[in-house]
Amino acid sequence: MFAATANLAALAGWVSHDAGRYGIAQRLWSYGTYAAGEAGQRDRGVEIVTRMSHQMIYLGHPQDALGLLGVAAKKATLPATKALVASQTGRVHAALGDQQQTERHLGDADELLAGGLGDDIPEWVAYFDAAEHAGARAVSARDLTGLGRSKQPASIHFEDALTLRKPGFGRVRVMDRVGLAAALFDEGEAEQGAAAAHQALDDAARIDSTLVASRLNTLLDAARPYETAAVDDVRTRARDLAAARPTTIAA
Repeated sequence: MFAATANLAALAGWVSHDAGRYGIAQRLWSYGTYAAGEAGQRDRGVEIVTRMSHQMIYLGHPQDALGLLGVAAKKATLPATKALVASQTGRVHAALGDQQQTERHLGDADELLAGGLGDDIPEWVAYFDAAEHAGARAVSARDLTGLGRSKQPASIHFEDALTLRKPGFGRVRVMDRVGLAAALFDEGEAEQGAAAAHQALDDAARIDSTLVASRLNTLLDAARPYETAAVDDVRTRARDLAAARPTTIAA
């Protein structure tokens, strides 16, 4: 019963987060970690904590995210959850502008993935794979570049994530496409960025998600320096979509 409750709380928390109901999401995830503990599933609780840390990054509290992940790292026992925590921790360090720690933790995740995560991966963490890690590398490169700590192109990692994504990850794939377009703009590739953006916006129009809306705002920021008809069209479409999908709803 507790194991089923933990699964439901994790799912309901993520749905709440993606709907902008952040306080509700945190309460559900907190209960999920309790239920996982009662079920004797430490790693299930660890996976839920990574969701909580993701929200802390999203809300602009990377130090809180780092604190959560520090606890999770001590409790993780499965290769899959260890890799997930390492990947997420690297992403948080990128948000904090620490390139050395970013590469250290992302490298740990690389090694765990290369060594294989095992044949009996629990369903609740099976989503974490090379594609998900490539996405973490992409946003890490984006954040470090934005903070002036690195010039590593994020676009190659977004392309890797898109290539590696399995079927059934529609929302995340849209986020990858929007992220790729924004990265290309940041890297001075206005023509390629506009082309990628139009494909991303076609897909984003079918997804109602505050996370996608947040990426649209990132795309708008990246497109700001360019004044061409193609980029103007991207801005108009992205603004219209972002306005139709507010990123915050009261809990």
